[in-house]
Amino acid sequence: MIPKIIHYCWFGGNEKPEDVLKCIASWKKFCPDYKIIEWNESNYDISKFAYCLEAYNHKKWSFVSDVARLDIVFSVGGIYLDTDVELVRPLDDLLSLYIFMGLEKNGEVNTGLGFGASSNNDFIYDMLHSIYDDRKFVDEFGNCDLTPCTQLTMQYLMDKHISYNKDIVTEVNGITIFPLEYFCPMDYETGEIKLTDNTYSIHHYKASWVTN
Repeated sequence: MIPKIIHYCWFGGNEKPEDVLKCIASWKKFCPDYKIIEWNESNYDISKFAYCLEAYNHKKWSFVSDVARLDIVFSVGGIYLDTDVELVRPLDDLLSLYIFMGLEKNGEVNTGLGFGASSNNDFIYDMLHSIYDDRKFVDEFGNCDLTPCTQLTMQYLMDKHISYNKDIVTEVNGITIFPLEYFCPMDYETGEIKLTDNTYSIHHYKASWVTN
């Protein structure tokens, strides 16, 4: 069972804006008996992975979170949510799954939409270390690698020969992958939201890692 814990990351120490507080309030509304844990530089070791530390030193908080979320869910278990994710119904019926992840509009898995697993999950461990053990955030010329985690996750899944149907719920090797209506009903180009009976949450696409 996935434990009733919601994790989120807030590195950098900045004050949370109103839209973030609204999203967190929705978690408390629909998951009132869940423990909600904020992870930041005071309770997460950002030096565990070179990529994570380099991203932190360059104040690229979202890329720090890309690593931390996998490590945290592996270590503690639970459900990770980005701070621009608003819940619209409870998550309880996901707790019996081995691992769950959701898709964006383009059919890519995005762990920021919300993903969950029990602690010490072999798949999460392998994904974390396969992607980030030898990866650097800053190259020899001082350039930051702004490759989004969706692309890194998709490459990992391809390397592991894990395929899915983007239009239906797919279970492969115990991993449940949900189509976009479940966790990503907003069209990021138009802002239109199409809720269905299957929708758990809305990803508001704040994309804080994108530069002007």
